[in-house]
Amino acid sequence: MKKFNKIICVFGTVALLGTMSGCDSYFDLNTNPNQVANPPLKAMLSTATKKAGNNSYSTSSITSTFVQYIANPSAGASSDTYQIVDYSTTWDNIYYAMADITDMKNAAIAQGSSEYLGVANTLLAYHVSLVNNLWGAGPFTDAFGGSFTPSYETEEDMYNISLSLIDEAITELSKSDATIKLDATSDLIHRGNREAWLKTAYALKARFLNKISKKSSYNPGEVLAALENAYTSNADDAGMYAFTTRNDWAQLARNNAALTLGGWLSEQLIDHLNGTTYGLFDPRIEKITDPTTVPDNPTYPKWIGTVNGEGNRDNPPHNNTVKDENYVSVNSPLTSETAPLWLITYAELKFIEAEASFATDKTRSYNAYLAGIKASMDKLEVANADATTYISNPIVSVGSAALTKQLIFKEKYVATYLNTEAWTDVRRNDYDYKDFTLPTNAVLPNYIRRVAYPTNERSENGANVPAEVSLDTKIWWDQP
Repeated sequence: MKKFNKIICVFGTVALLGTMSGCDSYFDLNTNPNQVANPPLKAMLSTATKKAGNNSYSTSSITSTFVQYIANPSAGASSDTYQIVDYSTTWDNIYYAMADITDMKNAAIAQGSSEYLGVANTLLAYHVSLVNNLWGAGPFTDAFGGSFTPSYETEEDMYNISLSLIDEAITELSKSDATIKLDATSDLIHRGNREAWLKTAYALKARFLNKISKKSSYNPGEVLAALENAYTSNADDAGMYAFTTRNDWAQLARNNAALTLGGWLSEQLIDHLNGTTYGLFDPRIEKITDPTTVPDNPTYPKWIGTVNGEGNRDNPPHNNTVKDENYVSVNSPLTSETAPLWLITYAELKFIEAEASFATDKTRSYNAYLAGIKASMDKLEVANADATTYISNPIVSVGSAALTKQLIFKEKYVATYLNTEAWTDVRRNDYDYKDFTLPTNAVLPNYIRRVAYPTNERSENGANVPAEVSLDTKIWWDQP
């Protein structure tokens, strides 16, 4: 790993509204005339919150093929078929962000601001969890102190670090007497609202604690206790809302429309929603994607996904200029040009509650399960009548006695659409979804469980990078 010395730009008013560009952090550089020696906390906050959103997208763009939200239009694509892919850019961007956040943390300590310190620890915890979710082990303790070859924390230690950081964040964000308050304009997630950040810290703690559901140390009571202090509605959700031009998923959709192909939706997701897999049409599909457009065949199905690993089936006589399959859409409330990039949501938390209370309070679990579906419907702006029709169907409203964890995971799969956390859940559920299959021509005999360490990291810090293992090897938290 390279040394993480940074250049942090002070963003003006226009930049803070979302037109940030040309001010990314860089690795060790020589003298730079534009470097700000002591940037104000609010400028560091805008950088930190911006990059958190960017990294939520970049990691999800990787994991969404693994959970089969997205499929590549090319047959045998490496990302779809579990081949080793070099994710150096994503790795570097995560560590650039953590370096910036660490600077903000140190400045907050020096200036006595519990609010900035709390946000810094929250965002550090989030980024450590991204590393832990994708790669397992990673540098942390030595990563931001000047070492060119920092040592690695174990997979278990990375998990524990994320949890420790979030506890520190909760301590700081619980204080109301900060000498320097969060700047609302610079905060691109919660607009300077300390109480909102405190809820997000508790939300992430619940996510982290639930992540080890396979472990004997899993404590559902602790999960539920964290949830008591977290979100109470969709209005609390944490999303980054400022873009240079538009939401990254919307840009992907625009590229697709211009035939720069990307953003094809997987058959797994489409069949999950269109009634093929579960025998019930889910109205959320109409708020996630657009129906197919085949002018020469008015009876052509509206909802068709792409098989992972198989690529574009090129349904005769059509070619890529005819929209005969479904794609990420700019018309969706989740992927429109101005939609935030969501880090964690109330809908996700209701499903965490349903899972954590399942063994001890089936009534609470069932009510949380239904509330999670409704929150997801509301997030996607599904009409109340359509949401009610779906939820009241006996396939969904099974009653508390008949509720299963599979139903919880089935519905959570839709609620976490395009969120990188979905891959954590899919692995915790051992890919056990109805009709879920390995991609066509997968190079592994089993489902993927991790990604390979980046080429750049192996080249520059190879002595510390863990030994290569098969990509179907489970990460620590994914094992009993």
